[in-house]
Amino acid sequence: MSAIRRKFGEDYQVVNTNRGMTFSAPVKRKRQRFVEKNGRCNVQHGNLGGETSRYISDLFTTLVDLKWRWNLLIFILTYTVAWLVMASMWWVIAYIRGDLSHGGHDSSYTPCVANVYNFPSAFLFFIETEATIGYGYRYITEKCPEGIILFLFQSLLGSIVDAFLIGCMFIKMSQPKKRAETLMFSQDAVISQRDGKLCLMFRVGNLRNSHMVSAQIRCKLIKSRQTPEGEFLPLDQCELDVGFGTGADQLFLVSPLTICHEINTKSPFFDLSQRSLMNEQFEIVVILEGIVETTGMTCQARTSYTEDEVLWGHRFLPVMSLEEGFFRVDYSQFHNTFEVPTPPYSVKEQEEKTSLTSPNPLPVAPTPTSPLLGNGGRGGRRERLLSADFADHVEDQSSSRLPSKLQRMSSTKEEHLWRGLKTGVALPGGKASSTGDLPLSIQRLRSSSIPAARLGQTEEQVQLLSIDGDAEEGELEKDRLPAAISTVTAPTSVQIPLVGGRPEDNLPPKLRRMNADR
Repeated sequence: MSAIRRKFGEDYQVVNTNRGMTFSAPVKRKRQRFVEKNGRCNVQHGNLGGETSRYISDLFTTLVDLKWRWNLLIFILTYTVAWLVMASMWWVIAYIRGDLSHGGHDSSYTPCVANVYNFPSAFLFFIETEATIGYGYRYITEKCPEGIILFLFQSLLGSIVDAFLIGCMFIKMSQPKKRAETLMFSQDAVISQRDGKLCLMFRVGNLRNSHMVSAQIRCKLIKSRQTPEGEFLPLDQCELDVGFGTGADQLFLVSPLTICHEINTKSPFFDLSQRSLMNEQFEIVVILEGIVETTGMTCQARTSYTEDEVLWGHRFLPVMSLEEGFFRVDYSQFHNTFEVPTPPYSVKEQEEKTSLTSPNPLPVAPTPTSPLLGNGGRGGRRERLLSADFADHVEDQSSSRLPSKLQRMSSTKEEHLWRGLKTGVALPGGKASSTGDLPLSIQRLRSSSIPAARLGQTEEQVQLLSIDGDAEEGELEKDRLPAAISTVTAPTSVQIPLVGGRPEDNLPPKLRRMNADR
């Protein structure tokens, strides 16, 4: 064994492999809590340096925040020192006036304070004056103006000390911190399903019959994290929704209530599963606030749950029972839980699994049953001119309704024409021609007005307006036109190449006179 230790080092240990011996899992080290179970915040402030003087500036709050033993010590010391100082001042006045040299005051001598011969008698006189006991044996005379001034100062100083110290003790005794001792929280929090949703739940209760007015509960998740920029945030605080939007955080705390936090996409526990819970490190701080009904002061109770105190797949036992004429709360079952079937997966994993098993069906476009040009195709002729933009829109709709064979036939023919229409072909005279210059009564333009040498055919015509009849007739009209001039399925502005310099030169004389009058 010594040779083995010399070879492998002093850290080498022999492991017993006897199967009869059982080994227990190492106990997980209890980590430091941010908030104790009793609500005390485990934080200490150090290295304040020169900031300590801020406590003196707010002396009253500093005394109230001190523990009771320090408050009692300050209370006793303040009164004792004040009494001794004031008694010493009365003794000094008696000593200066020579009242102490006279062992007993005769009727011919008038002292400053009658029957004050030494310090104990001066101390008793001060106590009788301060406590307003007034036995009548020791009293101040009118022959002592300095004693009258000291008496006024003593009265003012005593009132200030009484108001400060007695007020401090009264505020400390009336603090609602002890009221929080009768507000209970469950020892553990549970995670289980409620209404088909995974929820984090814990229980709160009120042991007193007096109610908590306007009780409200909040939850904070304390967890260290690192930002994408690399910044480390120790003890980062994140809000847990316990019904803020629905008003469920406003409690009517007459009987024990189970507070529920729904785990969804907005929850920080969205990707928390039963397996990952064992490796997480977080702390849930619960804060319950309300107004004490008897005193009207605000009370706050706190507790916390670490990851070891969150039970997966558990539910709280019921504590309410109906008796004859009242409801009974059994607080012996307040902290008890029982196991319930709960999926061990996180909400994120469950949603991904559901989306894979039942994907959403793709939307199917409805098959149109209307004719090519809509319901107005058989409603008679329409004599109106449409812009090129509207023609594009109608053309897109019409082409999508044509059979596939006709779409292939018309696509090659219309491609060159639409390109020329949108780019605008210039006329020989430098001007463009549009059917908008013609009267609305003209529906067709004979091919005789266009030279045969320019177009190549003499018996062809251009349909400008009001397509009526069936869609098949419109398609046949397309096939009869040349590739240069295709059928315009929707009324639009068409540029027609002319021979002359002006469009009116190619029109009959009668039409030229009509255009000139217009």
